[in-house]
Amino acid sequence: MTTVTTGGGEPSEFVLEVSGLEVSYETPVLHDVGFTLAPGERLALVGQSGSGKSTTISAILGLLPGAGHVSSGSVEYRGENLVSADPLRLQALRGRSIALVPQDPMASLNPSMRVGDQIADALRTYGTSNSAEVTRNVVRLMTEAGIPDAENRRRSYPHEFSGGMRQRILIAIALSGEPDLIIADEPTSALDVTVQKQILDHLQKLVTERGTSLLFVTHDLGVAGERTDTILVMNEGRVVERGTPQQVLGNPQDEYTKALVKAAPSIVVEREANPTAAAPATAAPATVAAASATAAARTGSGDGQDGTTSANVLEVNDLHKVYKLRGRGKEVHALNGVSFTAKRGQTTAIIGESGSGKSTIAKIVLGLEKSSSGEVLAGGRNVDATSKVERSILRRFSQPVFQDPFSSLNPMWGIERIIREPLDVFKIGSQAERKKKVAEVLDQVALPASMLERRPADLSGGQRQRIAIARALISEPELLICDEAVSALDVLVQEQILELLRQLQSGLGVSCLFITHDLAVVANLADDVVVMKSGEVVEAGATRDVIDRPAAEYTQKLLAAVPGAGLLNA
Repeated sequence: MTTVTTGGGEPSEFVLEVSGLEVSYETPVLHDVGFTLAPGERLALVGQSGSGKSTTISAILGLLPGAGHVSSGSVEYRGENLVSADPLRLQALRGRSIALVPQDPMASLNPSMRVGDQIADALRTYGTSNSAEVTRNVVRLMTEAGIPDAENRRRSYPHEFSGGMRQRILIAIALSGEPDLIIADEPTSALDVTVQKQILDHLQKLVTERGTSLLFVTHDLGVAGERTDTILVMNEGRVVERGTPQQVLGNPQDEYTKALVKAAPSIVVEREANPTAAAPATAAPATVAAASATAAARTGSGDGQDGTTSANVLEVNDLHKVYKLRGRGKEVHALNGVSFTAKRGQTTAIIGESGSGKSTIAKIVLGLEKSSSGEVLAGGRNVDATSKVERSILRRFSQPVFQDPFSSLNPMWGIERIIREPLDVFKIGSQAERKKKVAEVLDQVALPASMLERRPADLSGGQRQRIAIARALISEPELLICDEAVSALDVLVQEQILELLRQLQSGLGVSCLFITHDLAVVANLADDVVVMKSGEVVEAGATRDVIDRPAAEYTQKLLAAVPGAGLLNA
């Protein structure tokens, strides 16, 4: 093994060596964590939320929050002890030598700066001063990170990009210092499979060509299995299992690891379509005059113009959405003639790459955006209704569950008020009746009544997502619109939320429009699937047909890009 030159300590064969690491706040939260990372090695830390993964990398970078501190053990970078290093030395190492690709781009990007300027700032910090060279490298880094039309898009602001595109900007910034150790904290959790593959391929190229080491924190066992040499499984602040991907995922020994592997969704379609539902969704809308009693009775919104109730909870017909780019006289066609239907009492998934138009459809259905042309019927009613009564009915008809529950829940409110808010807005029931309804819906999402006095910051990610679902359910909508609702969750919590959605659909008859980039989630949850690319529908039908027998070349490409399918589906 190659011996690396140190930055002040003794020569070491490792780029990173963690030994006996204990991190404490009031009490220890990490216990005797140890591992090594050789030049060019790829190591994954996996485990559920709270297992200690992020605390470990914060300790390595010297970025432990608040009273957090390393209470024992050591962290050595190229033989240099980082635990005892002064802040200026750590600051010099971060970025140029040890780069971090964080998970949340909106918390890391300056919303008031153009993205190209933010990448340029990093390049200048690392020694590039020539303006023309800076601009060339900005375009190169954005292109390498998978951002199309980088020459023009470098002038855009973070809010003008999708979540996946913003993550690519963070990766471009991290790569600007040409580090020899990259710490990637869930860098692809918000990305679709084809962009994920592109990013992972690029990281792999750095590892291969430059000997860059990669410490990869992820809840995606498929990514860990396919893209790393070694997997460390963490639980409650301890390393409980380590080995090659074949050993850890193919033949796990620890009971916790077995539970993780079992909970990981596979690309194999296991869910049979609801036999009571109408025919599969198609790429063209169709109103089926048939009774659908339960949901229509809840809100009185199921009647079409002819007085009948459609078997489709949602009908999208020739939908277009055009955005004008500020100051450039250009237009972006986010949706271009989109048509599909979603059936009552079932889950219809919309899948596609970042920028394919998935979230734009959700915003239009929810009334948060206006279409440029076309028609969307929710329960037979046009979502562009202008009367106050119609708008009120439509707001109750569809309720959202967003990707990040922490940003969609008011941090200053208690959980009871958060869940109760739709009842207050729609003036449903008396105070006593609202209080009773809150208790009922909390029970439906399998949370204890003691949760009502707490605030979002006191809850785990999975608990916050359950609260978001409870809030969406309390006004008894016919349609839940879940926009990447499980993409940021670890596999155990994700499996719990998906099972909750299945149970709610079975028990309440609620329909679900599930927007996701995760084909494995689609295979295990959705009855029908709509595949989108560049604002157009390329394929639609029953999930089993689309997954097992994809007709479109693009769908085949998506399926081929799913990481770790061989290990997890074995």
